[in-house]
Amino acid sequence: MSDNITESTGPKNFIAAIIEKDNETGKYDGRVATRFPPEPNGYLHIGHAKSICLNFGLAKNFGGTCNLRFDDTNPAKEEVEYVESIKDDVRWLGFDWEERLYYSSDYFGQLYDFAVQLIKDGKAYVDSLSAEETREYRGTLTEPGKDSPYRTRSIDENLDLFERMKNGEFANGEHLLRAKIDMASPNMIMRDPALYRIRKVDHHRTGDKWCIYPMYDFTHCISDSIEKITHSVCTLEFENNRPLYNWVLENLGIYRPQQIEFARLNLSYTVMSKRRLIQLVEEGYVSGWDDPRMSTISGMRRRGYSPVAIRNFCERIGVAKATNMVDFALLEFSVREDLNAHSSRYMGVINPLKVVIENYPEDKTEEFEFQNNPEDPEAGTRMVPFSKVLYIERDDFMEDAPKKFFRLAPGREVRLRYAYYVKCTDVIKDENGEVVELRCTYDPDTRGGWSKDGRKVKGTLHWVSVAHAKEVEVRLYEHLFTRENPMDNKDGSDFKDHINPDSLKVLPKCYVEPILGEVEPGFRCQFERVGYFCVDKDSTPEKPVFNRTSTLRDTWKKIEKKQGGK
Repeated sequence: MSDNITESTGPKNFIAAIIEKDNETGKYDGRVATRFPPEPNGYLHIGHAKSICLNFGLAKNFGGTCNLRFDDTNPAKEEVEYVESIKDDVRWLGFDWEERLYYSSDYFGQLYDFAVQLIKDGKAYVDSLSAEETREYRGTLTEPGKDSPYRTRSIDENLDLFERMKNGEFANGEHLLRAKIDMASPNMIMRDPALYRIRKVDHHRTGDKWCIYPMYDFTHCISDSIEKITHSVCTLEFENNRPLYNWVLENLGIYRPQQIEFARLNLSYTVMSKRRLIQLVEEGYVSGWDDPRMSTISGMRRRGYSPVAIRNFCERIGVAKATNMVDFALLEFSVREDLNAHSSRYMGVINPLKVVIENYPEDKTEEFEFQNNPEDPEAGTRMVPFSKVLYIERDDFMEDAPKKFFRLAPGREVRLRYAYYVKCTDVIKDENGEVVELRCTYDPDTRGGWSKDGRKVKGTLHWVSVAHAKEVEVRLYEHLFTRENPMDNKDGSDFKDHINPDSLKVLPKCYVEPILGEVEPGFRCQFERVGYFCVDKDSTPEKPVFNRTSTLRDTWKKIEKKQGGK
């Protein structure tokens, strides 16, 4: 399957229009420099994929650059594992930051000096209110806050206290450095926001060098400035933070990028919060960050989604200002569209029923030529072994079949794909009355699946030869949540109350063509008439494991048709 990146062909989004206008007016001298700035406190999810595609895509389309920068200012929650996973995900999606890999911790010395500058300019002070007092002084959305009694400390006292904070003389939470803005501001973000806090935790890059760490809002804008970013693109929840972004840069008198907000991705039947995803992992609701039911990029990769499919999905949903819920079926459509075009077809039986062809020679084996992918003429063909005893899908047989059931039933004839016509002559049951085996006869004059006498059958079944089949484990996945919006808690429920108990079904004894016993983890294919599958990382040569990536049914097309779409 090709995972090569393709040029964007979608309509121009409003951010691209802003950049185009800036280039026309000569703003930033025609430069375009963006960045993707994740916090290394968890694995990336599909919402981050939208931001990655947007930031790297804008840079590429305007001949600019895009940095990868880790905003690593909270060492209590950050790990090297998260850093490496983020780099892997960005590369896998098809984007390259080249030599432009940065960390906010690279700028800790400069950030400290900038904080000192604000103190010297009378624009920052060390606050010593307790957490409870801070809440009291902060005010509410309808009531202004009150000035802290420590707001009038002298510049010299603030400089002394801030240096002593840096030197580790105070306990966590004993002091904060705050910007001196306006405690009566209607925007609560501007009510003397915190710039630095004491946190005596070792940092994954700087060790124990620092025991005070800058806040995200202070760090982010200065990091953008240092890197000479032109357009600082972020999600809509940071819109209220933009005045602070601009205040810090203006009052420091340094280069100022333009912050632009867009609506974050909300995807049905998922949660898109690292805090909630961490809960799912740590409380054992999933097997890990890369569980195929997770909305993480690593989970979707393990499930069998391709980077092309995710990029196409991000292109389809577009970039807007208004928040909305995107139907998961649209993501599945993008996945299925890509897999259909590029996946080879194989035969796999996930709910096996044995078929014995009584008039087929006991020791005979034939091979039939199969197309690997009818959508791709260059995919070639393969040979598939056929013998006396086969497996078919249990759902392809019905003992008391209605007239419009066009599969196998007693006395009925069907085509075995590319092989022969067979007719069911007998049904073998166990002591509980369950069908365990079918006896059939075949017509030797129908080799290749076509009758010489011109008779036709309506049913075509896939199959595998028992003597040659490879036993595999198959994992079937459904939505992790039963509620379209798991975060809707108007009824007082918690998002975990809506976890789907049937989101994973493991089928330990399934059978596939022998060639599929040799494929590596990450291999994607279609099991004919069953769905799209991907080899899981848990696979071994002795027992391959296949994850179902998607069914063959296209629910998005049905939704579009119902809504009057094309």
